Amino acid sequence: MAGIAKNSVVTLDYTVTDIDGIPVDEGREPLIYLHGGYDDVFPQIETALEGKSAGESIIVNLQPAEAFGEYDADLVRIESVDAFNEPVEVGMQLEQTENGNDLVFTVTDVAEGKAVLDGNHPLAGMALVFEGTVISVRPASEREIKAGKSMATVR
Repeated sequence: MAGIAKNSVVTLDYTVTDIDGIPVDEGREPLIYLHGGYDDVFPQIETALEGKSAGESIIVNLQPAEAFGEYDADLVRIESVDAFNEPVEVGMQLEQTENGNDLVFTVTDVAEGKAVLDGNHPLAGMALVFEGTVISVRPASEREIKAGKSMATVR
């Protein structure tokens, strides 16, 4: 295959850092995705990878709006711990449906009988740097194209 194009299955080694170089995702497992607008990776990453072949690398700077969104203070709530059916601990995740949207809230603090719930993605509001090296590229199968995702497993 000449290079990454629509309906290619791409395998990448990658790391994601904040703008100060502090790792936020060290990519312990390779990223395998179906290229071509299937929403498996951010569009800026797909654009940077277009035409690349095995062994080539990219660096993509992502602003918050291009990654996990701006931090939304309206998604932070304080609730009484008595409102829960189980003991509440920092790090717990709770799902809630609002206006037809599924939201995941993470408990970020518990004090004085109150729990702070944050519905933002943990990386919301952060500018990120994605560094990736293409390990392999292959044409997607008809099944993968129909499913809109790679059926590959991590090596």
